[in-house]
This record gives sequence, structure tokens and C-alpha cells, in this order.
Amino acid sequence: MYEGEIAIGPIHSAILEPHRLRLFIEDEIIKDAELTIGVNHRGIERLMEGLPPEKATILTEKICGICSHIHLWSAVRVCEIGSDIEVPERANHIRVIVEELERLHSHTLLFGHAFEILGHETMSMRAFMLREPIMQTLFDISGSRVQYSCPIIGGIRPRCDIKDSQISAYLERMEKYEDALNKIIGRTINDPLLVSRMKDIGVLDRKTAAKYHALGPTARGSGIKSDMRKMGYVPEYDCFEFDEIILDDGDVYARVAVRFYECIESVKIIKQALKELPSLPEKFYNPNYEIKEFKPIDCYTEAQRGQQYYTYGVDNEGRVRQAKVRTPTATNLACMEEVLKDYHVSDAELIVASCDPCFTCTDRLIILREQNNK
Repeated sequence: MYEGEIAIGPIHSAILEPHRLRLFIEDEIIKDAELTIGVNHRGIERLMEGLPPEKATILTEKICGICSHIHLWSAVRVCEIGSDIEVPERANHIRVIVEELERLHSHTLLFGHAFEILGHETMSMRAFMLREPIMQTLFDISGSRVQYSCPIIGGIRPRCDIKDSQISAYLERMEKYEDALNKIIGRTINDPLLVSRMKDIGVLDRKTAAKYHALGPTARGSGIKSDMRKMGYVPEYDCFEFDEIILDDGDVYARVAVRFYECIESVKIIKQALKELPSLPEKFYNPNYEIKEFKPIDCYTEAQRGQQYYTYGVDNEGRVRQAKVRTPTATNLACMEEVLKDYHVSDAELIVASCDPCFTCTDRLIILREQNNK
């Protein structure tokens, strides 16, 4: 029997962000695993200290290119809650639309990478083709495909307001996206080779998911309710009808399937928000806000990968203090590190990818905390 170690990373062809995965094996079966992150450290929270909220919030958008909107929206919400700033309903609806579009592009991106790891290049390219109209819609709304800079304190930027003349075109794109997604779902669940590579692989049972505090689709794939939008933490979603997708199997297939069906729910939310926009007040920004001094405020949102936590306070000089950001990937990766055991080496990167890790989000303050501990 061969016993040894296989090291993967810091570069992998399908998971683009750098990480290092050490697999301790017997023959080709994983007996233990160690996942190392920290390559992308930039110290965002330290950079936020002492900045005015208007500048500090914009800085948070640089944390991640895939989930830039939810970072900025979370940071803006902290200031709005702490200073009792009223946000026009139209602005909240557009923030929701952009966030759900971002969820669609993020989940569809994962589908592309997952199919690539599975060796199905055709389905991978089709997933990226499916994602393109979503990226085009984000570009039409914001003028950017990566960092949209949509929310600002008190509302949204004027360029991000959606005109009545654009609504019908966006609704049509959502219809086409949903039809194409359903075809990909059908092709996936009816392909015995694809299903065999995902079914009963990387099983994260409910007990282990709770122990390691799994979040988002990773938790919901193991039967745990975890959607902040449904738990009342994001009241901007209270006026929309949508379902929380929960599956019990806990394997790679379940985690991918949760995201498939979450895309359908996101389309449902976007359609509702677009159809309600014409009846809302034209105002999309509250220019008369005043930032008050406040102690650190807790703010939870539902990012594409799960619960996202933001907190900071503002001192009497109007400067940000005690900024802290917690993203869902850290605990989800801890779950994946645990469930890798007893599976085949060829399944390792697929299992890691199934929690849709964002290493850049996770690496914000790793080095700084290690230095502080010394």
C-alpha cells in the first residue's frame, strides 16, 4: 500500500484563485486534507479605518469581483442603519435587482467551472454562454461588468436607475435565461456520467454542517435553513415572493442542484422587482442624509455563498472605526476539508469547488490577524 502526500496548487486550471490543498493518501484514497489560504491578503478592513464612510464603503467593493455588489450594499447598509437614513423604495428595488443578477452570474460561473472539473467542456462553454446575457444586463444598468458601484449612502447612483423603456428588454432576457437554464438542468440530471461524478460524493451530513457552521447553498444542500433573506435580516426582500431551496442529501449533486434552483428563484425576484418599478416613486436617492456618530452596527446579508456579516462604527469626526467583514467561504471550506476524507483523489477539487469558494473574499485579513496574535 502506498502512503504519501499530493499537493495541489497554488494554481489549478478550473479554480482560478490561488490556494494550496494537501492530500494525505493511502493508494488513491484521501485519509486527511489540509487547505491553506492567505495568498490574496490585502488588509481591506485595516484600510477602512479612519476613512469617511463614503470612501470606506467604496473600498469594500474591491474585496471581490464576483460578489462586489453585495459587499458594497452591506457596507452602505451599516451606515444607513446606524444613521437612520431613509432609502427610497425604488433604490431598494434596484439594489435587489442588481444583487439577484449578481447571484445569477455567480452561480452560473460555478456551473461552468464545475463542468470543467468534470471534464465536460461543452457544458462548461454552454454555462458561460448562458451567463453572458446576465453580464450584459449588469453592464447596461451600471456601465461595468465587474464592479457596478450601484449602492451609495442614501440610495443608488443616478446612472444605475432603470428606465421604463428598458424593463421589457430585461424581462425578455430573464425569460430566455430561464428557458436556457432549464435545458441545462435537464441535460445535467439526465446525464448518467455527470450524475455519477456528483451523486454520493463529498457528503456533508447535517450534523457536520452545523458543527462547522456551513452557510448558504452549502448548508441548504445539507438540509439546514440559512437564507438571511427569509430570516428577516434583509427587509428589502420582504415584499417579494420566492422559495428557499433546501435539499437533504448533502453531496456535490445537492450543492449544485440548490444553486440551479436558486437561479430560478432569483429570476422570479427580478421579474417581480422590474414589474413593480413603474409604480414606485421616481426618487432613487436621498440627498438630505446626515451621518451621525454611532457604535458598531451588525449587518447581515445573503451573499451568493451564504451569510455575510459587516460591522463598523463612526466616531465623532465622521470616520469609520472597528471595521470587520466576515464572508461565508471560510466556514464552508472547513466543511469541505472535513468531508474530503475517504474519497478518491480525482474527486478532491470537485468537492472543494462544490461549496463555490471565494478565496479572495476570505483572505482579507488573514496575515494581519496572525501578526496580532503574536
